[in-house]
Amino acid sequence: QVRLAESGGGSVRDGGSARISCQVSGLAFESYSLGWFRQAPGKEREFVAAVSHTDSPYYSHSVEGRFTSFRDVTTQTFYLQMHNLSPADTGVYFCAAPSSPHTLVVRSGYDIRYWGSGTLVTVSS
Repeated sequence: QVRLAESGGGSVRDGGSARISCQVSGLAFESYSLGWFRQAPGKEREFVAAVSHTDSPYYSHSVEGRFTSFRDVTTQTFYLQMHNLSPADTGVYFCAAPSSPHTLVVRSGYDIRYWGSGTLVTVSS
């Protein structure tokens, strides 16, 4: 059974940093693209960051230069390191995986088959 388990969310000060994790099991971890999405209250879910199966990262324009996504094959953990956080970054962050190892995570979320339950990141002054 595929399982995506996020952790590391919490309260962060404006301008601060945080790291959230996604523990992955049940699929060929190194063969799948993996992504992060987030959703704030009253807002649509949006793409944040992803890595290809070759570990090339890509980001939304709003987080590029501040966030870094990467995977640790040894522990089968997918990370999102966040710096210079602002209240606009507040939301529930979801880990996601597509339906097959040849499929990239795209910004629309199309072809996402597996979702984690989310971890809440709250940024305030």
